[in-house]
Amino acid sequence: MTTVPEVVLAKEAGLCYASIAMATDYDCWKEHEEAVCVDNVMKTMKENANKASSILLTAIPQISQMDWAQTMKTLKSVAQSSIMVPKH
Repeated sequence: MTTVPEVVLAKEAGLCYASIAMATDYDCWKEHEEAVCVDNVMKTMKENANKASSILLTAIPQISQMDWAQTMKTLKSVAQSSIMVPKH
């Protein structure tokens, strides 16, 4: 589970893109971890939702303070040379 298709398409479309990914269980690779169950996954998901909200509430004001002029100029140039955009 990656964001590769989304990030490639966003770049081609000239969009800024970021993602937040958080695991809900580790039973697939940790030998001594208890087997996954719905209750534990839901508990972890709720904790992750709180963490994600905290990240967004911190990051969005910081992002809005940044100068995006050069980034937007670059992304516009990328989008204009994109194979998705008609050449005419």
